[in-house]
Amino acid sequence: MKKLLTLLFTVAVAFSLTMPVFAQEAPAAGAAPKAETKAETKAEKKAEKKAEMKVETKAEKKAAKKAKKSEKKEVKEETKEEKK
Repeated sequence: MKKLLTLLFTVAVAFSLTMPVFAQEAPAAGAAPKAETKAETKAEKKAEKKAEMKVETKAEKKAAKKAKKSEKKEVKEETKEEKK
């Protein structure tokens, strides 16, 4: 009798634990799985970022670097003058 009650109790517990799994709603027919959605979103962001960045030639990059260096140099000189 005790074995029968134990068996009945375990079946009841197992059944109550599995019910929420079957009660979940299925995803909508038109909705894409999360993995695809994340991949698409990531690809879109990457494409937007590339479009926003302007393509610079080597000469433009070199000129920008030179300008940045000269700005740093000017700031450094100004701080030296202020210290004096």
